[in-house]
Amino acid sequence: MLDADKFLRSLFDAALAAADPARCLGPFLPAPPKPPGRTIVVGAGKAAATMARAVEQAWPEDAPLSGVVVTRYGHGVPCRRITVREASHPVPDAAGAAAAAEILQAVQGLSAQDLVLCLISGGGSALLALPAEGLSLADKKAVNQALLASGATIAEMNCLRKHLSAIKGGRLAMAAAPAKVVALLISDVPGDDPAVIASGPTVADPTSFADARAVLEKYRITPPPGVTTHLQRGMDETAKPGDPRLAGVQNIMVATPQMALEAAAQAARAAGIAPLILGDALEGEARELGIVMAGIARQVRRHGQPLPAPCVLLSGGETTVTIRKQPPDAPKGRGGRNSEFLLSLAVKLEGEAGIHALACDTDGIDGSEDNAGAILHPDSIAQAAAKGVNAKAALAANNGYGFFQAAGGLVQTGPTLTNVNDFRAILVLPDTGAAPY
Repeated sequence: MLDADKFLRSLFDAALAAADPARCLGPFLPAPPKPPGRTIVVGAGKAAATMARAVEQAWPEDAPLSGVVVTRYGHGVPCRRITVREASHPVPDAAGAAAAAEILQAVQGLSAQDLVLCLISGGGSALLALPAEGLSLADKKAVNQALLASGATIAEMNCLRKHLSAIKGGRLAMAAAPAKVVALLISDVPGDDPAVIASGPTVADPTSFADARAVLEKYRITPPPGVTTHLQRGMDETAKPGDPRLAGVQNIMVATPQMALEAAAQAARAAGIAPLILGDALEGEARELGIVMAGIARQVRRHGQPLPAPCVLLSGGETTVTIRKQPPDAPKGRGGRNSEFLLSLAVKLEGEAGIHALACDTDGIDGSEDNAGAILHPDSIAQAAAKGVNAKAALAANNGYGFFQAAGGLVQTGPTLTNVNDFRAILVLPDTGAAPY
């Protein structure tokens, strides 16, 4: 009989394996340049260090190789020829600013015979925290924190980040010209747009200063005075399509959310459960997506549509969480978008039998907590209630972590050293096939 916990975790593991840099990066590496050309490796993101290690393992020992990458604290791995720096995510810090400056310096003064290998993955935007001229790191941090609490999409956040940066929005590639630039990307964004991943340091940017100002207006964010002045002045635009300095840049996707979902679907078939991929780029409020997914799961269980149970509904993408205002004396809610999605799903399902779900961030960290996400069972609401945690009250307080801590469903993997966005799997069992867990 199917063990729901083991089955759901096996799908998540299959998704992570598909996005492991050691597995997916090698086939896309270019050949080393001919002497006297050098190879300079730079990069940023939660997978930057493991990507750098994969390059080192595949690169000829007699070919010159050096460089520097920056990753999140706790996500570093030992490298021999490439320097690994660590910095703060999602709120940038001085270490990130220093690492970004070091990366920018590493690509200065190169020739057309040289190769710049850029290793870009999710989280790179906050890690490449080099403010534009006239701005301070405190300015960037204030805007970033406001964006994270606003419900803004990742594309909106990155539009603003590019226009407050000295390295994003194609600026890194412009600085490397005339060297050949090959960027290898692991996508953590809906739609896999390379201009959005880590705010596109090697990609032309179609957005403008006016677009950045519009994001602040939309979410009613009042930035520090220096940011307002910088955006209104509108000097030093990001790289635009057609810029000759980007003519030789190659941006290559080596791992995507869709690849991870397909790997999970294959694992489900191997276990005898039919998979249905609902989408790799689902966005919107996490709690609203939970309501929608509850409706789809019920349709499967009650009517066998769009396919009969047993089956598993797979999806990826990146939802958002808008922090609700609470009374001053109320406990602070904890948790990220995956726990919020699952808690909303739980409230809507009301303990309906035969429906189990997992939702996790593939980087191993849901928001800023110590869990990747959680697993939901039909009795999760009852388990939490037995410990004094009400599901609806927890959802109102954005306290998904607290709910699943009480219900016993937290999934803790530690840093996975990759990142292809969120992974969701909803297992729907027929009336006669409820599994133990």
